[in-house]
Amino acid sequence: MLGSAFRKVRRDLAFRHGRRLRQFNYWLVARAAMAMISVLRLLPVDRALNFADRVARRIGPWVGRHDVAIDNLRKAYPEKSESEIQAIASDMWGNMARLAAEYIFLDALFDFDPAATKPGRVEVKGIDHFVEIAGEEKPHIIFTGHLGNFELLPVAAATFGMNITALFRPPNNPYLADYILSTRRSTMGSLLPSSTGASFALAGILEKGGNIGVLVDQKFSGGLETTFFGRPCESNRILATLARHYDCDVYPARCMRLPGNRFRLEIEDRLILPRTASGSVDVHGTTQLLNDVVERWVREDPGQWMWFHKRWEISNRRKKRRKQAREHGEAA
Repeated sequence: MLGSAFRKVRRDLAFRHGRRLRQFNYWLVARAAMAMISVLRLLPVDRALNFADRVARRIGPWVGRHDVAIDNLRKAYPEKSESEIQAIASDMWGNMARLAAEYIFLDALFDFDPAATKPGRVEVKGIDHFVEIAGEEKPHIIFTGHLGNFELLPVAAATFGMNITALFRPPNNPYLADYILSTRRSTMGSLLPSSTGASFALAGILEKGGNIGVLVDQKFSGGLETTFFGRPCESNRILATLARHYDCDVYPARCMRLPGNRFRLEIEDRLILPRTASGSVDVHGTTQLLNDVVERWVREDPGQWMWFHKRWEISNRRKKRRKQAREHGEAA
C-alpha cells in the first residue's frame, strides 16, 4: 500500500514537472520567434521574406519533421529522383518560412485593387464567384488546403464584402497562438477555433445563411477512410455532412505563390457534389472529392504544400479493425 502511494506521488510530480517544462519550452520558442519577428520588421517586405526563405532552406533538413516530409514525398512520387525529392522538400521549407514571416506584413501584402491599371502583388481569379457569393442570401462553404499563403483568402473575401467565418486550428504553443490570433483577427474577419463544439458552431452559421471557410487537408483521427495520392488516409466528414444537411453550394479556393513574392488567389467553379440514390449529398464521395481537388492543386506545385504533416497516419482503432479483418479472412 505504501509502495502504491509512493508511485502515485512520483507520477504526480513527474506530470507537474513535465507540464512546467513544456510550458517553459513553449515560452522559450515563442521568445525566439518574437525576436526573429522583431528583426524581420526592420527589413523591407521583400528582403524579409527572401531572408526567411533562405534561412529555412538551410535549417529545414535538420528538423525532425524533414524525415517525415521526405518519406511522404518518396511514397507520393516514386518516379522522382532523390534530387527532385530533396528540391521539393527545400521549396516546402521556404514556403513555410515565408508563410510565417508574412503574418507580419499581411496588411501590406494584400494590395489587390479591381480598378488598378497595372498588376500589384496580389491578383485574383474568379472575381465573379467572390461577388456572387457575397451577394447571395444563402449559406456557402468555401474550402482550401495548406497551399501558398492560404491566410490571404479570408482577406480577399472581406475585400469583396463576403461575410465568412474561417475555421482554424490554433498552434499548440499558447504564446504564439495569442500572437497569431491577434494578427488574423485584424485582417480576416470572423474566426472559429477548431475545438469540441466547432461543428455545432459551423452549423449555426450556415443555419443563419452565413458562409464558412474550412481547411480540408489535415489528418483527422477516426475520420472517414479515404485516399490521398493513392494512399489510405483519414479525413474529416464535417464539410460533407454540413453540405448534405443544408444542401448548400461548395466552392474550392486556393492561393498560389508566384515569382517575385506575388500571389494568385483563385476561387474555382462550384463543385458538383456526388449524390446518393435518394438524391442527398453522398458524404463519403464528397469527402473523397475534396481530397482529389487538393491533390490536383498539390501536384501542380508540390513545393507549396506541407509534406511534413502526418496526413497518412492511421488511428490505432482503425489499424486494429484492419488487423482483425485480415485475421478473420485468413481463418475463413
